Amino acid sequence: MPKMKSKGAIKKRFKITKGGKAVCGRPERGHMHASKNGQQRRALRKKIVLNTAWSNLIKRMMGA
Repeated sequence: MPKMKSKGAIKKRFKITKGGKAVCGRPERGHMHASKNGQQRRALRKKIVLNTAWSNLIKRMMGA
């Protein structure tokens, strides 16, 4: 059976932590932030930590 190819788009957008969880950036980060208050803008800086089921899927797509 051939090896599964890793997905380039997934490798660019997600990162695997030391504990094996997948993290990614938040959406809505591009532009039009004037309508958001400071608390919302600060919250957009934080990463999203995916749960175990999604982390396993992302790891498989990354070829890990």
